[in-house]
Amino acid sequence: MGMKEYRVGVVGATGMVGQRFVSLLAHHPWFRLTVVAASARSAGKTYEQAVGGRWAMPGPMPEAAKNLIVRDAADVQSVVQDVDFVFCAVDMKKEEIRALEEAYARAECPVVSNNSAHRFTPDVPMVVPEINAGHIEVIPFQRRRLGTKRGFIAVKSNCSLQSYVPALHPLMEPFGVEKCLVCTYQAISGAGKTFATWPEMVDNCIPYIGGEEEKSEQEPLKLWGHIENGVIVPASAPSITAQCFRVACSDGHMAAVFASFKRKPSEAEIKRAWAEFSGPAQELALPSAPKQFIHYFEQADRPQTKLDRETEKGMAVCVGRLRPDTQYDYKFVCLSHNTLRGAAGGAVLLAELLAAKGYFA
Repeated sequence: MGMKEYRVGVVGATGMVGQRFVSLLAHHPWFRLTVVAASARSAGKTYEQAVGGRWAMPGPMPEAAKNLIVRDAADVQSVVQDVDFVFCAVDMKKEEIRALEEAYARAECPVVSNNSAHRFTPDVPMVVPEINAGHIEVIPFQRRRLGTKRGFIAVKSNCSLQSYVPALHPLMEPFGVEKCLVCTYQAISGAGKTFATWPEMVDNCIPYIGGEEEKSEQEPLKLWGHIENGVIVPASAPSITAQCFRVACSDGHMAAVFASFKRKPSEAEIKRAWAEFSGPAQELALPSAPKQFIHYFEQADRPQTKLDRETEKGMAVCVGRLRPDTQYDYKFVCLSHNTLRGAAGGAVLLAELLAAKGYFA
């Protein structure tokens, strides 16, 4: 499809997820990075100066980004005059983020957010394009509330659930997932850190990530919800219980999943559902969409974080070790790349969906 080129800003461009956005936009077929914005202390410096020694991406900083002058994210007008929409990944208090994102939306600039602040705002769609692309249809109702013609906020879900929700999703309709227990083993980049900036994590595992278990249990229900009277009504099932650990990995969130079903499938039926599953991201051939969303590994010791997190440029979900369980029907493990599929990559994919469906017009 012929797509016009959109001018894009990254708000919160100096942080870990912001850097990932800058990297992903360097060679994007539809989106061109025109503005980087960050806190007032970075404003006025070049992007290269502002990031300094904190560039944490595997590849070098894109040449096109180095000399962009960082703008103050709080100066909304200065950003919106040069962009068609923005990605937002800022490190601030929740209520400050909510206010900032609404200010951009009210300035008629669409916001595609990686932040959690608006995930439970009832008319803000929280979207994984393969799973609930239809939720973007709540945007006209949100625009009515904000009093905007073009501006709106759309968000992506927490990185933890990108490891298990995609694996459960194709099993929901045919087999009725009833309850699910999940333990996640989450990489340090999810906290915006590297081993250099968080040496305490070397040779360590921390059994607590603030707010993560609640997000892991509640956000899937919004993804599986439906639009009614201009808001998204979360699903009432399945019931999910979660424990979330921070582990000594740079990138990649692993999840151990236990699930029970209303109509218990065979192992072959589960594997077939995974293999055959695709969603609107694949049907629309969005540039960042993986060809095969769910990759199943037959080897007993896969997926592994280091070996498999980059599958399909970090946009696929890797699954393995499917077997019967003594307390639940089945257990299996999942892996996703937390700053690609789980953060910036997932947000870029959502922006591609919004562009393809005309929401940036």
